[in-house]
Amino acid sequence: MEVDVADWLKLSRTPVRDAIRRLENEGMLVHEPRIGLVVATLDRQAVMELYVMREVLEGTAARLCARHASDMEVQDLTDLVVRERELGGDHEALADHNRRFHDAIHRGAHNRYLEKSLAAVNDSMWLLGRPLMLLPERAKTALMEHAKLADAIRRREPEKAEEAARSHVNAAQRERLKRLFPNGHS
Repeated sequence: MEVDVADWLKLSRTPVRDAIRRLENEGMLVHEPRIGLVVATLDRQAVMELYVMREVLEGTAARLCARHASDMEVQDLTDLVVRERELGGDHEALADHNRRFHDAIHRGAHNRYLEKSLAAVNDSMWLLGRPLMLLPERAKTALMEHAKLADAIRRREPEKAEEAARSHVNAAQRERLKRLFPNGHS
């Protein structure tokens, strides 16, 4: 497999081997008996654990952003909410924009270790499938949640910012669980 991937990417085997090991260590690739390496799937418990970590980290990022973001970073966040409204029904663009919005909060927290942890959790989120922002009803709700979150940060209210971020992640979790496990279990 390394050879095939290396040939396909036109790379030597060493960086491919290193990347595969990293993906295994991060739980994104798993060994299946008689099959080999496959992309991991997450059961209900793993999804719940992932969202617990996302809630804690996003809440902390919002709290720190409300405390530490520069006035320019806060203005950028406010501008991102305005831009999100303008994107309307372009759900592909909204999915990309959602990442920019959250990245702005992560940067505004001014904590490199928190950013690294958030990046690891967000990498794992890709295992869950298509972004929820592609769903019209979720995109509409997320815009309201983003506006509330950005407003708390703008007002420099760390507790309210954290609460808004946690609520936002919980709403996404509920929607994701409905989609992944329509019968209520794995």
